Amino acid sequence: MDSLPLIFALTFLAAGFVKGVTGMGLPTVAMGVLGTLIPPVAAAGLLIVPSFVTNVLQFFSGPYPRRTALRFWPMMLAITIGTVAALPLMVRADPRLASALLGVALLGYAVFTLFAAPRTIPVRAERAASPVVGLVTGVVTGATGVFVIPAVPYLQALGLKKDELVQALGLSFTVSTLAMAAGLAGQGAFEPSGLLRSCLLVVPALAGMWLGQRFRGRISQKAFRRGFLIVLALLGLQMIGTAIVSA
Repeated sequence: MDSLPLIFALTFLAAGFVKGVTGMGLPTVAMGVLGTLIPPVAAAGLLIVPSFVTNVLQFFSGPYPRRTALRFWPMMLAITIGTVAALPLMVRADPRLASALLGVALLGYAVFTLFAAPRTIPVRAERAASPVVGLVTGVVTGATGVFVIPAVPYLQALGLKKDELVQALGLSFTVSTLAMAAGLAGQGAFEPSGLLRSCLLVVPALAGMWLGQRFRGRISQKAFRRGFLIVLALLGLQMIGTAIVSA
């Protein structure tokens, strides 16, 4: 019996749990785990619907959706352009190279988040910085399927209130998901059968997210986040090592 469907469901359950506890991490966890089992482009296809549904819910759960969208639209436009432009790298690349790039992205994000000192970006720099950060985030998203670099550290450095940050992250991840879906479809890499599987995986993702939200107050978020990042770093190292050994 093929165990992959069960592994996929458990992966999205765990990824949803991480998102429920921390407010982010579903795409990163899903790509990190699935990328060790199947080509990154196939993992990205499975990610589309669960990521879209959970991040739309996150974006509209707060009080500032319109204000957030108006403030960050240049960044979102740049994310879209960068993702669509870079996605052929993931689709057409040798699966070993694509896996290695995904591993580098996971490792880089984990190490940076664990050890980088907190920074603050002044509001006056936002107009110039947002499109640049968006474009780089889009390129990383298109090449690896990971949405978080450098968008998450950048948004955290803007000094947003908690609700504003959660909504801005939800918007960024939603736009990244839609751009990746459009890019995959344009490259002929997003088939109807994959869309059906992606739709089915919404159920464990939402269940995990609900569980994570229930446990949020009972878990040390600092310790949980640190453990989550260490696991991401180990997954990244494994993917890089596997790609090198099999080259």
